[in-house]
Amino acid sequence: MKTLFLLFALLGSASLFAQKNLEIALLPGEKVWSGIIKDGQKMPYPTGYKYDFWANNQDNQIQPLLMGNKGLWVWSEEPFAFEIQENAILITNAKGEVKSGHAGSALSEARKYASANFFPPSGKMPDELLFSKPQYNTWIELTYNQNQEAVLKYAQGIIDSGFSPGVIMIDDTWQEDYGKWVFHPGRFPNPKVMMDKLHQMGFKVMLWVCPFVSADQTMILQKLMKDKAFLMQQKPDKPTWDKATDPAMINWWNGYSALLDFTNPVAVKWFNEQLDRLVKDYGVDGFKLDAGDMNFYPADALPMIPSSPNRQCELWAQFGLRFPLNEYRACWKMAGQALAQRLHDKYHSWEDVQKLIPHMCTEALSGYTFSCPDMIGGGNWTSFIDLKSYDQDMVVRSAQIHALMPMMQFSVAPWRILDAEHLEAIKKAVKIREKYTPLILQLAHNSAKTGDPIISSMEYTFPNQGFEKVIDQFILGSNILIAPMDKKQSSREVMLPKGKWTDETGKTFKGGKTYTLEVPLDRIPVFTLGK
Repeated sequence: MKTLFLLFALLGSASLFAQKNLEIALLPGEKVWSGIIKDGQKMPYPTGYKYDFWANNQDNQIQPLLMGNKGLWVWSEEPFAFEIQENAILITNAKGEVKSGHAGSALSEARKYASANFFPPSGKMPDELLFSKPQYNTWIELTYNQNQEAVLKYAQGIIDSGFSPGVIMIDDTWQEDYGKWVFHPGRFPNPKVMMDKLHQMGFKVMLWVCPFVSADQTMILQKLMKDKAFLMQQKPDKPTWDKATDPAMINWWNGYSALLDFTNPVAVKWFNEQLDRLVKDYGVDGFKLDAGDMNFYPADALPMIPSSPNRQCELWAQFGLRFPLNEYRACWKMAGQALAQRLHDKYHSWEDVQKLIPHMCTEALSGYTFSCPDMIGGGNWTSFIDLKSYDQDMVVRSAQIHALMPMMQFSVAPWRILDAEHLEAIKKAVKIREKYTPLILQLAHNSAKTGDPIISSMEYTFPNQGFEKVIDQFILGSNILIAPMDKKQSSREVMLPKGKWTDETGKTFKGGKTYTLEVPLDRIPVFTLGK
């Protein structure tokens, strides 16, 4: 009996026996996309591409979904592995039933079918402020030294530099410790005064949180261990949850910590109490819910209810549904829900700038329509250690890509690192966003009702016209084509679908052709399709 219980713990909520290998035939010329956000630049996949959804979210959202440009859809409620073959998809290691079929004859039709049947829209969306104004995150400026004085200085800098207040996110180390969700008394001597001041300045405030509890927080650990609210450590003489006596110590990017087990209602109740107390006592408006990655749930750690790492990731995401102001980076099967998603931390490099559009289009294709392309200029703090290494052009071009995405987030302060010319280019990008904000909000509300994307790839909106590999342009709504610069140069080629197009200067273009455009530092090429 113990052996059977352990087997269920390893498999999670999936079927006890994995499905046998399954081969799904591709139609002639059919190419494949999927819900693997971090591999968006590789789609459509070449022959030989392979991936396993089990316990593998690649630091980002993921969706157990495959689609083809001839209408193919593949879905499973549980993880599976796949490999792209010359004329088929080989499914292996399936933990549950894998369903497949064809809906219509285009990528968009496959996606519409999948959305309606497997991740229908909830009818709700995150707080409008996440879309209507730029977001600001204190991470790059303050990293592991979040403090009251610097947060207020950052907020004042936003306003003094002519930017509109919006959502401000106070990142990791505002708290006294992981799991001890109170403001650090040394760095935040009067957090209520700070919160009131930020609200008076016009900001809504989100705080960074995670599902870990530091190993030396003895009082919290002892309290929660009475009900085994953590993943438990498996030992040879204690192989099952009911026998386990110690929490598993999980290695994550900030050391070793106990990890809350959200299959245990005690852990859910306790964590909700921490969030609610912050809202009540300080007026916190919402939360950036970080971590939750599947690799933090090892097979030899025991949850109360047998569950896969994928399921644990999904349970973590459900906390955000209580707060219209939320943000996630790791998710599983939560498409269609009112959760704001952010791309994994990008480096300050042109290579990562070039991933923003394909990754964001993959978010939309997977059903994660309320999404943000990380932080302008990059969100990986190690890229900013050398203060002389900034590429000002890269910051501007990154902002221009953000400008007509569903959300736009600053972190590194452009007013601190840019000269006058580059700062003005950033401000112009924000002004262009303001012009299209009513449309973005309209599309966001529509997505909450229909599941339709806010932005999409060229192939999604203009199928079978040769746009499968065009990943440096995207479509806003159904008829606005954006071709921002994602390289360190001042000209680029733009491929226009059939029809009559008008750019942002009023110049008209005949579609079905490729044009070379001059793109000076302050330009975002925008084309509107005529009726």
